[in-house]
Amino acid sequence: MGQSFSFTTQTWHKLKKNKGALFGLLVIASAIFMSVFGYLIAPDTTPNADLQTVELQAKNPGFKQLFLKIPDKKNGKSGWFTKLMYGRAEDYRYLPISKYQVKGDSLIVNKYVDEDTSVVQIYSINALTRHKATTLLQQNIVTKNYYLGTDKFGRDILSRLIIGTKVSLVVGLIAVFISITLGVVLGAVAGYYRGWIDEVIMWLVNVTWSIPTLLLVFAITMALGKGFWQIFIAVGLTMWVSVARLIRGQVMAVKEMEYIQAARALGLSDGRIIIKHILPNIMGPVLVIAASNFATAIIIEAGLSFLGIGVQAPQPSWGLMIRENYNFIITHNAILALIPGFAIMLLVLAFNLLGNGLRDAADVRGES
Repeated sequence: MGQSFSFTTQTWHKLKKNKGALFGLLVIASAIFMSVFGYLIAPDTTPNADLQTVELQAKNPGFKQLFLKIPDKKNGKSGWFTKLMYGRAEDYRYLPISKYQVKGDSLIVNKYVDEDTSVVQIYSINALTRHKATTLLQQNIVTKNYYLGTDKFGRDILSRLIIGTKVSLVVGLIAVFISITLGVVLGAVAGYYRGWIDEVIMWLVNVTWSIPTLLLVFAITMALGKGFWQIFIAVGLTMWVSVARLIRGQVMAVKEMEYIQAARALGLSDGRIIIKHILPNIMGPVLVIAASNFATAIIIEAGLSFLGIGVQAPQPSWGLMIRENYNFIITHNAILALIPGFAIMLLVLAFNLLGNGLRDAADVRGES
């Protein structure tokens, strides 16, 4: 226990000296914060950030628009936890307007259609304010800032980018959990027992490795169906082979050491030796490959969503956002497709930098 704590402390001290790894850790921590509290910090807090305003299609970053909030059906009160996890439907319909004026008990607005067109509409102030003694200009006339612009459906890019962080991280987390669990179990068994068990497991590893990753993911996705949870399993089941090969080699090296021979001489069971004495001493390489697999899972999920067999609309996913906006690359709004691409690149770079830092920090052999 003391050795494990000492190793962890030593690794952390070495990791803190690596600026690239700290940058990656900061980016990952920011992504985790956005994935957990996304619906509390995003401008659009509706479920899946799917508030569409068709009149505001493909607007550039920094676009501002005046809106009239029109009372819609009452959606009821939702708890804090429900809003945190799933968002909350709006109680108002947002009407884009270019200007307005108050005449008596009526509000006259120019509904925004496009930059050169507007339609005059008249609303009752009492109906808009639900007969409450509130100031109309404060309650029902609002200005929205689209800091990263809007997509082809008029949805806020920034909000969907924030909410989409959860998909990328959860896919990576569950895929890495599946791959690490399968890889560690099969790799440890193969490396410890050798013989025919090793041959069978390595045959399975080689067969799986011979199939192109995307092709294997396609096959698993088609078998399980398209959807949010299916993509986790599909990605996880394609990444365990590299973990198994690494763990097998590490176990083969560690099991020949004196303290493992001593444990055998004391009559400890094979399971206890593997779990209590071998695996804790090879966690460094496992952490490194876990960070690498996290980055790989994010790329695979984005690629599948871009091809239309990953996360399905309207749920936001960075790959799906590129798919929805890639046509704008050849127009004046190329940034709409490039923004989620930059987000993918930044998060993958962060995990790779952290993985490299963990590899260097966990390498005790370089200290002689």
